Amino acid sequence: MGLFDFFSKDKKESLDKGLEKSKSSIFDKLTRAIVGKSKVDDEVLDELEEILISSDVGVETTVKIIRRIEARVERDKFTTTDELDRILREEVAALLAENRSQDVKDSFETEHLPKPYVLMVVGVNGVGKTTTIGKLAYNFNKRGKKVVLGAADTFRAAAVDQLKLWGERVGVPVIDHGMNTDPSSVAFDAVKKGMEMDADVIIIDTAGRLHTKVNLMNELGKIKRVVQKFLPEAPHEVMLVLDGSTGQNAVIQAREFTKVTELNSLTITKLDGTAKGGVVIGISDEFKIPIKYIGVGEKMEDLQVFNKTEFVDSLFKK
Repeated sequence: MGLFDFFSKDKKESLDKGLEKSKSSIFDKLTRAIVGKSKVDDEVLDELEEILISSDVGVETTVKIIRRIEARVERDKFTTTDELDRILREEVAALLAENRSQDVKDSFETEHLPKPYVLMVVGVNGVGKTTTIGKLAYNFNKRGKKVVLGAADTFRAAAVDQLKLWGERVGVPVIDHGMNTDPSSVAFDAVKKGMEMDADVIIIDTAGRLHTKVNLMNELGKIKRVVQKFLPEAPHEVMLVLDGSTGQNAVIQAREFTKVTELNSLTITKLDGTAKGGVVIGISDEFKIPIKYIGVGEKMEDLQVFNKTEFVDSLFKK
């Protein structure tokens, strides 16, 4: 059984704390909306709709949630406002369950994965991509897994140096050719080095420049082709990192990246510093791409495996 199969008390407390701003925002508004009311009526549902949209759940996803709650109110004639938070939690959990067949489990255990497992990470500058890679490396390394990092984000100032610092901090090798070099060459050498040292996981950092989508698509495609010359089935996973604090802008970024590359997983960072935690629900609903990790703090352990049940409980439970 993996260490992340079940949330420890510390992990749950970290998640609760990380989502506190979003939770407080939602329930402060919800409390004001239902004050003096005893039943869930159209006015309460209109208020709830505005609350969810303002929490960056997204319009289409919010409409789905409201329709579900309306159906519950119609079916359970005596539904009171005291029950609204429970119903809301249940319907959001049901929606997430439909979008993802199961929670990601054992994400830092690699026995069930191909060896080496090649993970290519994409995302625009400033979303916490390199930090996420460092935290991933830490968590894999902590479990005795051999990790190699490839610094293929060669065009962003200090990106290579930042990844090298993370490598030193975590204690894993970083393959780099310096700045303004060919990213695909770095990726190839990272996979080669990983094969030589019998690594469990190879994580490749890549550039994210949405204002040049054609170039980005070509670059990511070239990295894949070059890596596949050495390891035909690689990359096994392409992960997009999004900054949850940007709300709907994160949704826009996800739309753009799905146009230029096939994504297998998502990581949503910086949820601890925002009241826009509802964006996780909207992203899950719109893209149907598994959310694998969420960032709820600055500590290494604050990059958590996403568990939809725990997330919904922390976000909506009083």
